Amino acid sequence: MTSERPEVRVGTRRISATETPFLIAEIGVNHDGEVARAIELVRAAAAAGADAVKFQWFEAKRLVGDSGATAAYQRRSGVSDQKAMLASLELGREELSLVVDAAHDHGIAAMVTVFSTELVESARTLEWDAWKTASPDLVHRPLLEALAADGRPLFVSTGASDLSEVVRTDEWFASTPLAFLHCVSSYPTPEDQADLAAIREIVEATGRPCGYSDHTALETTGGLAVAAGACVLEKHLTWSRTATGPDHAASIEPEEFARYAAFVRRAHLALGDGVKAMGELEHDVRKVARQSVRAACDLEAGTLVSETDLVVKRPGDGLEPWRMSEIIGRRLARGLRADEPIQERDLTAERIP
Repeated sequence: MTSERPEVRVGTRRISATETPFLIAEIGVNHDGEVARAIELVRAAAAAGADAVKFQWFEAKRLVGDSGATAAYQRRSGVSDQKAMLASLELGREELSLVVDAAHDHGIAAMVTVFSTELVESARTLEWDAWKTASPDLVHRPLLEALAADGRPLFVSTGASDLSEVVRTDEWFASTPLAFLHCVSSYPTPEDQADLAAIREIVEATGRPCGYSDHTALETTGGLAVAAGACVLEKHLTWSRTATGPDHAASIEPEEFARYAAFVRRAHLALGDGVKAMGELEHDVRKVARQSVRAACDLEAGTLVSETDLVVKRPGDGLEPWRMSEIIGRRLARGLRADEPIQERDLTAERIP
């Protein structure tokens, strides 16, 4: 990282580790190509506590060549032809306009992943609040530049990449409001492969906000990611995990998403501000449970204090025990009763070795 990066905001929300995590419901293609289902998923996402919904804008004929193969996770869901599968899941501009309106009507942001540079101009005509790119496009500089050109914030997923590729993309867009999302491109991602510690590595290498695009099938990884430094969470939302389609099996349903969102926010609250300091609620316990230096017996004014004159007991209303060596060898400025706490004012300034 060579210079300070610009702040990232989605609407009025600041994207930062000091703020409440920003939670994206990735609807993606889980609408099964039906705009009515897409709008219903927007409603479900808002009700479950999402801050934003995200869709995908692609044209199968532009995205996939004739030799395009299917990924293992797609084959597991019954897909044999990637281009045909994607063609059945396309939503056009007018349909996507309806989902943007639905998101704003429900008080949440609308985001989109645009897969082809040729579609960016059309995408700009809708009121998307932010762009997001898929992990394979971390290296697609022309697409990234086209999206970054209009000033809307850009969220960049980093699956199937290494840190050097992330840093290179960061350097391309030094003046762009951009956040990275750590991601493991496996659907679903096994818990022991989530590698949440990489979030901190990306933050330290780029100085950017970093989140987690969560492809596990679990409800708890979002909160764990927050503890690892994530300030954005993206989680696939489906109407049914058993539905036919490429992403349903790696998604969670609305009731699960609500629990996911609640755990993310509880994790953020539990983390606090990262400053080690005594909390207001600890004052009473500190005074009661800490020990302090006290007179071991009745002591007269002028006594040259020795170790046998002192005892350490609760409560902590006198000098702290670490100051014992400072007390020994000084004279008492006044008499003390047994068990009375010793204060600085009870001692003369001079110390006799």
